[in-house]
Amino acid sequence: MRAIQIHQFGSAEELYLGDFPTPEPGTHQIRIKVKATALNRADLLQREGKYPPPPGESPIMGLEIAGTVDKLGEKVSKWKIGDRVCGLLAGGGYAEYAVIHEDVAMPVPENLDFLAAAAIPEAFLTAFQALVWIAQLKAGETLLIHAGASGVGTSALQLARLIGAKAFVTASAEKHALCRALGAEQCIDYKTQDFAACIQEWTEGRGVDVVLDFLGASYLERNLKSLAMDGRMVILAMMGGAQAAGINLGTVLMKRLSIHGSTLRARTLTYKTELTKAFMELTWSHFANGTLFPVVDKVFSWEEVAQAHLYMEENRNQGKIVLRVD
Repeated sequence: MRAIQIHQFGSAEELYLGDFPTPEPGTHQIRIKVKATALNRADLLQREGKYPPPPGESPIMGLEIAGTVDKLGEKVSKWKIGDRVCGLLAGGGYAEYAVIHEDVAMPVPENLDFLAAAAIPEAFLTAFQALVWIAQLKAGETLLIHAGASGVGTSALQLARLIGAKAFVTASAEKHALCRALGAEQCIDYKTQDFAACIQEWTEGRGVDVVLDFLGASYLERNLKSLAMDGRMVILAMMGGAQAAGINLGTVLMKRLSIHGSTLRARTLTYKTELTKAFMELTWSHFANGTLFPVVDKVFSWEEVAQAHLYMEENRNQGKIVLRVD
């Protein structure tokens, strides 16, 4: 098969499309003829040699796919050849074929094409895990979402609206219209505004119940200020650094705050199976009727993967970047 690979760790120029062994499905796996995959920040880090796949997983980049079932493992019982599926992978999505365990594959809703379906798994499962499983966001609560126009951000906004929570977001000014359309109560231009001051003003000094963060160190002090009593923060990435100096932990103690860090890629199959099941129970009927939908910013041919990586590196996307696998 053909797959996107790298000559050596480094820039997007190191990406190339070449031959790679076609995977065979394990006992409970299905092989997918990939029609589309989508970009994630983890792909950029893996390309740079900073985020290797978990042991035993495909070295090929790509954490989510949509396509048709091409081959069944000998004990597969949930799928048949030709079924339309999408799903989250630990690696292997940038390829003509990929294998996935039958328990974590999801049926593509009839109203969605493969390009849209490929934009669901990573963003929505990550947002669901953070907001519902970890933070336990409830109706009537308030939420601050950083990177509100990202793939996870646009998914989190929709889930917050579904749950009945009020969401504030940070995003560059040109992305505010999208965030408002997805249900954001207020938008903060992180380039020109102090989000902690805005949150204090808009909540009349109370703060928000939940913060969904991707920046880490550079936002930590202001995130703590932004949280209400008994607030919860979930950190999903450290784009602003991992070392935070001068932080007063007294804020955590006095407000009874909870700080959670989470990744999804290296979770166990059992965890991912349970997460996928719970996610589908809450959301799948809403995808089917259009209440929930993946926000796709731009579609590239997978032959344009270098341009797609650069587009993400420049933070130009509003929603997901999808690769069409030709």
